[in-house]
Amino acid sequence: MNHIAVSILNCDFGALNREIEMINDSSAEWFHLDIMDGVFVPNISFGFPVIQAVKKKATKPLDVHLMIAAADRYITEFAQAGADWLTVHFEACTHLHRTVQNIHQEGMKAGVCLNPHTPVSVLEDMIGDIDLVLLMSVNPGFGGQAFIANTFEKVACLRNMIERKGSKALIEVDGGVDLRNIADLAKAGVDVFVVGSFIFRSTHPLQTIRELTEKSSPKYVI
Repeated sequence: MNHIAVSILNCDFGALNREIEMINDSSAEWFHLDIMDGVFVPNISFGFPVIQAVKKKATKPLDVHLMIAAADRYITEFAQAGADWLTVHFEACTHLHRTVQNIHQEGMKAGVCLNPHTPVSVLEDMIGDIDLVLLMSVNPGFGGQAFIANTFEKVACLRNMIERKGSKALIEVDGGVDLRNIADLAKAGVDVFVVGSFIFRSTHPLQTIRELTEKSSPKYVI
């Protein structure tokens, strides 16, 4: 089953409770929270107080994506704040296997994210230990960027690796996902679709989420 993960990066933080309630009422299945530190990426987003606020109101899992340089320092704190899935960047982790182990020890599902320039082959020896692989289909750090077409080839390579290795890892894509490409991404093998600006810039967010859910469903893409 495919999942829509709504990124709150582009939501109205002045009306955060209302935005959370909208996502709760929608057909989306996950909240996606992008944590940026101004070091690993040039932007700064939000930290533990916002995660805790979302967790109190959310009725769906929190998918937390760390775009930070020192993720290992904060794994326990992210678990305590309410993360259900915690994704770290391959490019930011010196000892990735240990980081994934630590995430699991804190009771969370472990994800690894790859930037657009990073080949999926770097996960060949780790794919059996990972619950999710997040492929960035834009350069990380800012919302609203155009989708990078080479992502389709990376999805195909990753799907082949997962099947060859007998891994149960989900494939997630983040960046530029919309109604024009979501069905093709589902056909290529994507399980989780992160969508933010496309939803919050639409006139009717609930309807937009419903349309995204329908176009990504197995019945639609067959």
